[in-house]
Order: sequence, then C-alpha cells, then structure tokens
Amino acid sequence: MQFEAIPGVGEKTAAALSELDDAERALDEGDVATLARAPGLSEGRAAVVARGAIRRRHGDDGDFLATDRAREVYEDALGLLRERTVTDYAAKRIATFYPTRSASRIREVREFVDRATEHDPDPAVLDALSGVEPLSPPASRRVRDRCLATADAERFAAAEEAFPELSVEVVEDARGLAELARSYSTVVALDEQFAGVDVEGDVRVRPDAMERPDEIVPERVLALFAENRSRILAAAQVHETAGLSPSCDLDGLRDALDRLDDDGTIVGDAELDRLVTAVDDLDAAVSTAESVANDRLRDAIRERDVTIEGTDFLSLVEQGARVDSLLDRELDDDYADAVAAAREHLVDALDLRPEEADFAERAFPEDPTFPIEHHESVISRLRTELKAGRDRRAARLKRELASDLSALREPVERLVRDALELDVELAVARFADDFDCALPTFVDLDGDGPAENEGANRETHGFAIEGGRSPLLDVAFGDVDPVDYEVSGVTLLSGVNSGGKTSTLDLVALVVVLAQMGLPVPAERVELERFSELHYYAKTQGTLDAGAFESTLRDFRTLADGETNRLVLVDELESITEPGASAKIVAGILEALDEQAATAVFVSHLAREIEAAADFEVAVDGIEALGLEDGELVVNRSPVKDHLARSTPELIVEKLADGDESGFYDRLLTKF
Repeated sequence: MQFEAIPGVGEKTAAALSELDDAERALDEGDVATLARAPGLSEGRAAVVARGAIRRRHGDDGDFLATDRAREVYEDALGLLRERTVTDYAAKRIATFYPTRSASRIREVREFVDRATEHDPDPAVLDALSGVEPLSPPASRRVRDRCLATADAERFAAAEEAFPELSVEVVEDARGLAELARSYSTVVALDEQFAGVDVEGDVRVRPDAMERPDEIVPERVLALFAENRSRILAAAQVHETAGLSPSCDLDGLRDALDRLDDDGTIVGDAELDRLVTAVDDLDAAVSTAESVANDRLRDAIRERDVTIEGTDFLSLVEQGARVDSLLDRELDDDYADAVAAAREHLVDALDLRPEEADFAERAFPEDPTFPIEHHESVISRLRTELKAGRDRRAARLKRELASDLSALREPVERLVRDALELDVELAVARFADDFDCALPTFVDLDGDGPAENEGANRETHGFAIEGGRSPLLDVAFGDVDPVDYEVSGVTLLSGVNSGGKTSTLDLVALVVVLAQMGLPVPAERVELERFSELHYYAKTQGTLDAGAFESTLRDFRTLADGETNRLVLVDELESITEPGASAKIVAGILEALDEQAATAVFVSHLAREIEAAADFEVAVDGIEALGLEDGELVVNRSPVKDHLARSTPELIVEKLADGDESGFYDRLLTKF
C-alpha cells in the first residue's frame, strides 16, 4: 500500500506506518491501537490516519461538513458517543466515524450498527472493560548473560539492529568463540561455518537467529506479556462476561501467565526456586554452618578434661607437633561430629541435591583446626555450579514459556482488539438505547443509495423526521418534546422567540450528521436523501460591519455553485444588516438554492418580507405558540407546514384585547 496516497498522510507518517508489521490490516479495520504503535503516532493522530484510509477505500474525497457550525454539530455527536465509552481507545476510535455521502461507507457503518445493537450493555461487561487498554510495547531490556557472534560485517550490522538487547561480537575462529564462552553463559554463533566446532561452554550455532528472535531472546516476548498482564486478563474477563468467542483458550492463557512474574522472570517452578534461593542464601548458609561447627567443638572442649602428661607434651613439641595435632589425638571424634554438623546444615539450608552435596563434604577441612573455617575455593566452585544450574534452568524455562506465549501473541492481540472494539460497539448500542434511536431510511437520488428504498421516486428529496428529540438541549432527554418536521426544497421557518426554531435546526443537523455517519438517529422515524454537503450557518450576533457583511455574502456565493443536493440550514441571516436589505438578500439566496434543487431551512422573522421579495413561491412553516400561560409561552414544538407563525408581541396584544372594551388592542391586532 502506498501510505502517502492516504489523505492527510505525509512522508514522515508514511515512514512511521511502514515500521508496523500489519499496517495494512490496521488501516483496513480502523485499528487505532495498532496504528498508534507506529513511532511518533498518538492515538488521536492514528484515528485521523484511519479515517483517511477509510475515505480512500470508499472513494470519498468530499467534505460533507461545509461550515464551522456543521463541524460543531459533528463534534457534539462524537461527544455523545464518547461519553458512552469506557476505554480511552474507544473514545479515540469513535473519531473514525464521520458523515459522508459515500453509499458504501454508510452501508459499512450500518452493518456495524446492526452488530453493535445486538449487544446488551451489561454493567458487568462495562466494569470489565475498565481494565482493558491497547497492548503496550515493553521497554527494551539489556540481556547480559548471552551474546551473538559472527565473522561477517553485514551480518554484524543486521544483528545489532535486530537484537538491541544483546551484545554482538566479531570473531574469526573457534578460539574467538572459546574466549566469548568464558565470558558469557551462552554464545549464539550466527555463521554456518561454526557448525561442528568443539568449544567448551554453551555455544549454539544458529544461522536462522534473525527469523526466530523469540528463541534467541525469549525475554522479549516474556516482557511483552508481563508488561501487559493486567490488560490481557481484563480482555479475557470481558470475553467471558460478554459471552464472546475468544481468539484463544483462556484457561491455557491464564496458566501461561501464571508462570510469569511481573518483571518477566519465571515463577512457579520448584527447582528454579530452589536454585535461586541456594545462590542467594549461600554465603549466609556457609557462615551459619561454620558457627554450628565451632559452637559444637567449643562445647565439646568445655565439657571434657583434656590431660596430657608432661613427657608426652614435650615429646610432641620436640617432634614439631602443633595444637591441631593435640586436638586430633584428644578430640578426633568431636571434631568429626562438628564438621559433620556443618556439612549437614549446609546441605539442609540450601536443599542441595546429591551431586551438589559433594561440595558441602569438601567445604570444611578434614584435619582438625580451630576455629573451623570453610575452603573458599570449594564454596566458590559450588556458587559457580549453582549459578550455572540456575541460569540453565531459567533459560530452558524461558524458552519453553516464550514458545508457548509466541504462539499466543497474535491471538492475544486479537483478544485485546476485540475487547476494545466491543467498547466501541457498546458505546453505539448505549447511545441508541439512551436516546431511543432508530436507523434512518435513505431515499436515493442517483441509483447508488445506501439504504432500503433503492429505486424510489427520484423527485423525492429533503428529509422527514417523526418524533425527533435532540439530546443536545440543556434539559433531561426524557423531558424533551418530540418534534415532527418534513422539508422538501427551500423553506422559511417562522416562530416566536424562544419557541424552538434554533433547536429545531440543531435537531435537523444532528439527525442528518448521524444518518450520514451510518449511525442511528434520535427519532421514531427518519427518511432523507443522501445530501452531498451540510451548510449550517449559526445566528449572527448583531449587525455586521461592511467588511464582515461582504465576507458573509462571499460565503453564500459558494452556495450558488457546485453540488446540487446540499442541505442548507441558516439561523436568522437577517441580522447581518438592515431588515429591508436582509429580506432582499435572503430572497436572492433562496432563489439560487431553489434552482439547484437544494434542501434549505432558513429561520427568519422576516418571512412576509422575504416571500414578497422572492420571485418564486417560498414555502413558509411556523412553530406555533398556542398562547401564554402564567407569562410563559405554550408552544407546539413541531413546525406547522405552510403556516406563518404568530409572533410573541401579537400573542401579548391578543391576550390584552381579550375582555378590553376600548378597542385599542383590537386595532393593534389588525396591524399583524
């Protein structure tokens, strides 16, 4: 894959992606976790790259969100979904969903939604998800008990790059290997020429080392699993709790992890534990053994009367005898008992095997001496043997466990990915459930539609919303009044202040954005065309100066060209300048949109004036205020078709006219 062909991917990002083993799969699946493992790529940036790859795959080179306000609504939609994620990964992954006119992309997401909404957002599953995170590569650890050896300069450079954990040495012959074997527990020769060389020490000839890195450095895979133990176990728990089919045997996975400590060392092997303890406790055990022997011999001397005739003493001295000789003659049995006790203590304390116990036999002198001291050379040899046994045992167990875990690496990566993707699916399911959502129906215009009504009436366009409720309002969702609204073509929306005109536009924008993301929408039923773009212009605060006014007109100039089936939502454009001029400008814009067969909703208090200025019959809908109750407006939130809504001042005058006999308020009412 040419990574630079992906929208938004430059040379630097492409180079980072090329370092991943499975970048193409990750891009195809929108796997943000894997993409984020590329050097210098954050999860947020990875989501952008994944979205670019999706757009490229679906030939989606358009920008559906054409204005700042449209993009704000999209971010609001993402926010609603992110609030329902558990993991940071899912919150980032949500950004790979975006509104588009691409039929294939909308179908793809709708298939995802079908799977997602089959899930039950069980609180136990959500709780288990809290411990799941993408696998984290462990920090490189230096391994000092083995090295690589080669006589080839190119192989040397390749080995240094492939095995940063190990020292790589250059050797020319068997003598060089022998020298390395005296310094390292294991030497791995990379050249075939060393096969059959007889060298003392653990020397292995492995020309295939580059292809089998986990066998050469088992610590690498062990560190990966040790570093990510809690995440892997959490993902396993998610699968079990959610009833998902896991990608590997979970009992076998747990058994393998039970053999691994958090620092990557092997645990649970009695023989290795014995050897580790023996090495650690050797000096203390030898010191205690000496004390045992000397205490016993000292007690023996105290308890006995040793009598030597003067002539015997002189004779022994004249013969050059030392005190040891006197002890040998008088305390021979006691000395032997003391040394035997020392040996026995050393064997018991270190749990020495018979072949190791021989060192304990030789650790203390046979000839009597006081105080009794160990032979350091013997203890040093025992230490060497114990360490060698420990290292051999640990190395073998590491290789065996690394072999087991290497076979589990890809299944475990899938296990974690599936758990993280479940969080994304559950977020969509919870969104759909929380806001009583339904999948919309698309009415196609060009024969390449994404939804149910293929071949529908091509004259039909616009949108129809039944029972729509906006989750963006600052009230509890259950308290939101449902809205029915249908628009085909260009429409003016009138209504009282605070009657819900802006919130209706927001609802329409949100429904269309979600629908064209392929997601369910907060309504009982929605039918719409696949719009090419969404232009949403928010209400302007105050009259614009000349420069800003000109800039705004330039923005609307772009609506006169380009795509024909756009959705345009505008909130009180008349505030940009004087009312009279505004009505004429809005009328001109509506005329251009009508010629394009665009769908447009313009909120305006100048509906009458705009109708009069337009050279075509403009549809006017109204959000009708039913009256005033205790000073509060009572409003029918669903716009009434072909109805110019009464203003708040008119309602107040009408209220005052009721029961007034002067005729003053009745006269005012005639002006409306």
